[in-house]
Amino acid sequence: MVLNMIMLVVVLIVLLIGSYTDIRTREVPDWVNYGLIFSALGIRLIYSAAESDWSYIIEGAFGFIVFLALAYAMFYAGQWGGGDAKMVMGLGAMLGLRFNVLDFSISFLANTFLVGAIYGLIWTLSLALIRWPVFKRELVKVMYSQKMIRIRKVVIISSIVIFILAFLLDDLTQKILVFTFSIFFLATYYLWVFIRAVENSCMYKLVEPERLTEGDWIAKDIIVGGKKICGPKDLGIEMKQIKMLIKLKKQKKINRILIKEGIPFVPSFLLAFIATYLWGNLFLGILG
Repeated sequence: MVLNMIMLVVVLIVLLIGSYTDIRTREVPDWVNYGLIFSALGIRLIYSAAESDWSYIIEGAFGFIVFLALAYAMFYAGQWGGGDAKMVMGLGAMLGLRFNVLDFSISFLANTFLVGAIYGLIWTLSLALIRWPVFKRELVKVMYSQKMIRIRKVVIISSIVIFILAFLLDDLTQKILVFTFSIFFLATYYLWVFIRAVENSCMYKLVEPERLTEGDWIAKDIIVGGKKICGPKDLGIEMKQIKMLIKLKKQKKINRILIKEGIPFVPSFLLAFIATYLWGNLFLGILG
């Protein structure tokens, strides 16, 4: 179908541009993301009018809304930056959604989590190795904080209890599943500690307000005179906020700003898109 081919080509071009800028500057320009959103809805609206079939625009609207909810959830969970979130919204509008397990968008979402997890793990491992001395000190600090010690005791005791329960089961398959869950539960805790240490040691830095760019992720709320200027809950800092911060620095009310440099996730979207086009839903392939 012509429409589907147009959509796929546009998505591929946008993801290539977004991947390049995300890796190079840790941001995706707003003109790329907003251009994707408006062009997606515009193309779908034109096709709906031309074919007298409103399913095109309805699918695009559904895709935008569902991907918007996902984007906000991942952003406020601290997993994606503002540029990543906006990119996902645009992809939802462009790819559309038909709520079918074999639908391209559903497969793309599933592949995004699988590919993204592998991609994110490789990236964080690389950061830890590059900054090994700093990372090692932070890892020890995180591991032996009072909070982590308490959590670790609970996790280890819970894993042991689950492990013992596995041997009380008669069915071999159930034993294997419960045993696997106990290992996974324990491994998840140490993975969380590792990621926390990588974030603290490799992903935060202080910058002058003049060096901020739109979309930068502010790590802490900036409050001056009881008024919030910007903070982590913003979907990336905006130019008007940057100008305000520069003005406040000239007034000697602030100095440097702490920002978080997240993992450039747009390349993982590109890899997930290519995987979906070539092989469909990877999860169904693994289960099948």
